[in-house]
Amino acid sequence: MDHIKQKLALASQYLSSNQSISQAEAAIDARLLLQNVLAVNHAWLIAHMSDVLTEAKSEAFEQLLSRRLAGEPIAYILGMREFYGLPLKTTPATLIPRPDTEALVEAALDKLPKDKTLKVLDLGTGTGAVALAIAQNRPNAQVTAVDFSAEALSVAKENALNLGLERVRLMQSDWFSSLQGEKFDLIVSNPPYIAENDEHLKQGDLRFEPLTALASGEDGLNDIRRIIQEAPNYLNPNGWLMLEHGYDQAEKVAALLKLRGFSQVSHAQDLSGTLRVTLGTMPQHA
Repeated sequence: MDHIKQKLALASQYLSSNQSISQAEAAIDARLLLQNVLAVNHAWLIAHMSDVLTEAKSEAFEQLLSRRLAGEPIAYILGMREFYGLPLKTTPATLIPRPDTEALVEAALDKLPKDKTLKVLDLGTGTGAVALAIAQNRPNAQVTAVDFSAEALSVAKENALNLGLERVRLMQSDWFSSLQGEKFDLIVSNPPYIAENDEHLKQGDLRFEPLTALASGEDGLNDIRRIIQEAPNYLNPNGWLMLEHGYDQAEKVAALLKLRGFSQVSHAQDLSGTLRVTLGTMPQHA
C-alpha cells in the first residue's frame, strides 16, 4: 500500500499528463480529492504524509481520481467551491464560481458604503456567489438575487442558509421579468458571454457546466445587450450597472453602455490583469 505522499505524487502526475493542466493545479486537485476522502484539512495532510492509506480509502480516492481524469470538474466532484472566502455548494445545475468573478464583487463593494442601506440586484445568481459575498461584506445592503433556473435557485438558497445570509431575497426571474416597478442602487451580473460556436465550450470544465449559463448568441453579447437595454428602468438616479464579460469584450461592452446613456464608464481587472468587469452609472433614466 502507498504512503499518502506517494499516492499524491502519482495522482498529480496522472492528472497533469492527461488533463492538460499545470503540475501545480494537478497537485491541488489531487490534494483536495484526498482531503475529501479522508475528511481532513490541508494541515493534517502535510503532517501525515508518511501515513499509509487503508485499502478502502485508497479505493475511494481512485474512484474520485478517475472522475477527475475523465474531465469532471473538481467543484462538481467535491460538491463545493470557495469564493471570496465563502464555502459554496456547487452542482452541475450551476456555473462554477471562479476567481475572475471576485473582481465583480470588489467593484460592487467599492460603490457600496458600509454605513448606507442601498438596494442591490444580482442578475443570474447561480450558486449565489456574488450576491452572498456582497451581503456578507455589506450587512446593511438589501440584496436581491434572481435566476431563471429553479435548480440553481435551490442551490443558492441552500448556500444562503448555510452561511446565515437568509436575508438575501432569492427569486426566479428571466433577468428583470419578475421585478416590475422595483428600483435598485446597484445592479451586478455575471451573465453568459461566450460565443455559441466558441471551441472553448468543448474543452475542460466548460463541457460539464450548463450551456445556458455560458453561451449567448453569435458574439456572446446577446444577454449583455438585453441587460444594458433594460437596466435603466430598474436603476435609481446615479445607480450603477456592473457586468462581467470575456477577456476581449471590454471595449464592446463599454460602447454598448455609452450608447444606452450610461456615463463614467470604466473597467475593473481580474487577478491576471485582464479587463473583466465594465461598469457605468445612469445619472437620469434613459
